[in-house]
Amino acid sequence: MSARYILALDEGSSSARAVIFDDAGNPVSEASRTIDAQFPHPGWVELNPADLWNAPRECIADAMTKADLTGEDIAAVGVTTHRETIVMWDRATGEPVHNAIMWMSKQTDDIVREWSQRGLDEEFRKRTGVRNDSYFSAGKIAWLLRHVPGARERADRGELAIGTPDVWLLWNLSGGTAHRIEPSAASRTALLNVHRAEWDLELCAMLDIPLSLLPELVSSDAHFGDVAPGVLPEKAGASGSTSVPITAILGDQQAGLFGQACLEAGSTKNTFGTAGVLTANVGSTPAIMDGMSSSAAWKIGNDVTYEAEGVVFHSGQTIQWMRDKLHLFSSADEVEPLASRVPDNGGVYVVPAFAGLCDPYWDRDVRAAILGLTLSTGAEHIARASIESLAYQTRDNVERLVSGGISIPQLRVDGGATRNNLLCQFQADILGIPVARPVGLERTVLGIAHLAGVRAGFWGVRDITTRWSLERLFEPEMSADQRESLYAGWQNAVAAARSLPPL
Repeated sequence: MSARYILALDEGSSSARAVIFDDAGNPVSEASRTIDAQFPHPGWVELNPADLWNAPRECIADAMTKADLTGEDIAAVGVTTHRETIVMWDRATGEPVHNAIMWMSKQTDDIVREWSQRGLDEEFRKRTGVRNDSYFSAGKIAWLLRHVPGARERADRGELAIGTPDVWLLWNLSGGTAHRIEPSAASRTALLNVHRAEWDLELCAMLDIPLSLLPELVSSDAHFGDVAPGVLPEKAGASGSTSVPITAILGDQQAGLFGQACLEAGSTKNTFGTAGVLTANVGSTPAIMDGMSSSAAWKIGNDVTYEAEGVVFHSGQTIQWMRDKLHLFSSADEVEPLASRVPDNGGVYVVPAFAGLCDPYWDRDVRAAILGLTLSTGAEHIARASIESLAYQTRDNVERLVSGGISIPQLRVDGGATRNNLLCQFQADILGIPVARPVGLERTVLGIAHLAGVRAGFWGVRDITTRWSLERLFEPEMSADQRESLYAGWQNAVAAARSLPPL
């Protein structure tokens, strides 16, 4: 029997999943594992690279066992991971030289300031479409070269390799034979020339980052390599010669854009995950605009599609904070009933800048704040204001897109937090446009599975549109006056939080 399944790996900031899809695009099995971050110093956030491989590997074994499949049944593998995080390892042994530095870590702030003082801010923006900021990978690479004993010398000798989580996962999946990256992930390193979708050799020289560290650039639908023997279960008596290709890799937000069938310029989605990410398809030319990032969405064959992106550091994580730190409820499912006890926020605004503000403000020094408290404020007001903060942050980025000439008639949403009807309705109200929630909120893993299946011949690129169906459309119900009054209150709250001196 010919192979008729796609194995999709989705590794986020705090968990990994393996989902198996049949040749009709239906999920048949899945497994997940959590991944715990480490906080070695205030503001530093790191991950154990071993966890970034062991967690998905265990997920693969579980999902394959549940579906009673072996490697012979898998036609192709697709990989999507969180971005900007950096791993550096020894090419000969595959051993990491340090923990992975996570996207939200601020340990590279001094390097970023140094580059800014050298006048490189504009070089980053005009060349790469992203900012000189600790969020992106370039500073993390420089930090490892400076602070890991011997790393600079070993890098100069070509002994070390670097990669975002997808590159590290590919390296391990392939048994150390494939060191490749595609443009969506490469865009987030701040080393890719976004206009040419190639490594910017001049910028790398300015930053003193050896080219020998960098992965080979290929298309998002390339044959990245083959799964190494022993990773997938084998049929009894098999020789171990089954060759399963890895045929698609995308950054998580770009995979979500693809999975939301946003294939036309102007189509836009917002993912409410740990972070919140607004992503708009802007077509075949990069759109550089203030306060937003411009990245490659995907490269299929020789054709590059670009995106404009606005990231907020704390979206669904704000709900986790209310649960785990404020103990306002014991399950995320309880936040909507709690917030619905009151008709409005009672004048309370939560600015969830726990690690500063990202798009469109780019203010890493601001701290989180709750404003507008009175003796009448209850837990329900704080819960409602926290939910509303997710929608306000989305509007901040939508405003930048619109001012940059991008028309957004509708916003598609996904991510676990969008199960919250209060959030989705408030998002439509505060934007003044419809919010579309699809059937099936896990669009990231669906997107990468679909792209992997294209090369396997299961379907075409645009067949993803047939896999998108509407579960509920949230139409704006709020008056324009009320909308603008509430948004003005949010803007005042952000301004107040930003005016406080850093601690």
